[in-house]
Amino acid sequence: MVRLPPLNALRAFEAAARHRGFVGASEELNVTRGAISRHVKLLEDHLGVQLFERLAQGVRLTPAGKALQPTISEAFGMIGRAVEEVSGDTDELRIVCPPGTSIRWLLPKLEGFREAYPEFNVRLTTDFYPDGGFDPIIADIGFSISNLSNRSHGLEVQTLFPILLTPACTPDYRRRKSLTSPEALADCELLHETRRHSDWRTWVDAFHNVGVDPADGQEFPNIDIATKAAVMGVGVVMADLVLCREELQSGTLVAPFPDMVCKSPDGGICLLAGRHKWHSPKIAAFRAWAYETAEADRSATEQFLQR
Repeated sequence: MVRLPPLNALRAFEAAARHRGFVGASEELNVTRGAISRHVKLLEDHLGVQLFERLAQGVRLTPAGKALQPTISEAFGMIGRAVEEVSGDTDELRIVCPPGTSIRWLLPKLEGFREAYPEFNVRLTTDFYPDGGFDPIIADIGFSISNLSNRSHGLEVQTLFPILLTPACTPDYRRRKSLTSPEALADCELLHETRRHSDWRTWVDAFHNVGVDPADGQEFPNIDIATKAAVMGVGVVMADLVLCREELQSGTLVAPFPDMVCKSPDGGICLLAGRHKWHSPKIAAFRAWAYETAEADRSATEQFLQR
């Protein structure tokens, strides 16, 4: 039987390989850089191969290190998921939700969940997902978009409400720019919630020959800030009928072309969680609460879709 290397040595190598250096690994594992270096050297001696090249500016994985890293990372991931699954359902519910959805949908309603389920301690992170997407070890449940490619097959998804888009601006801006036809948007400042301009591109593609260049305009990091810029009279935002409902209902923003509403290729706002935890008490409770809470949003958007 092959004698396995020490677990601490494998953990130090996995962290160092993922961070591409000993400094990041030492910070993650809360040990000194020297300790990481010693553990990696111990693993190299055990295996009889060099895993990192020691360079003046840091370290770099050797071909052997590159070959070993995916298997070790996958193994630690499997261990983490298994430990979490058998350790019992704790009373802490870790939610991750991007800023726009957090501010405009979840946060105003979250106290309702706390009141309905006081046995769960909610910990909310309002951040975007890293390149690897939602991690069911780091968080219990997350908010995302339903039509996301390359999503892990180990995740379950539940859509809460669809994303419907239409331009919106202040009543004064509409008057000043004489927004009586879509072609008048060509003389307006377009406000984008992403650098990709996918919001306006989607609408322009849905309604051809409106004479609007979606490449123009100002970029913002999320729908909340773009909408606030529209409220300030900066320009026209591509409003989400659910996430911008407060401004549209109050009249702070108006939709110059209320019949020109289109679906987003992102599908809808959804919940996602690891398949192995999907029916756990705390996640089942949050899913049921969120879906019931979103009923008004589904009904409102359904009326637009039936026009």
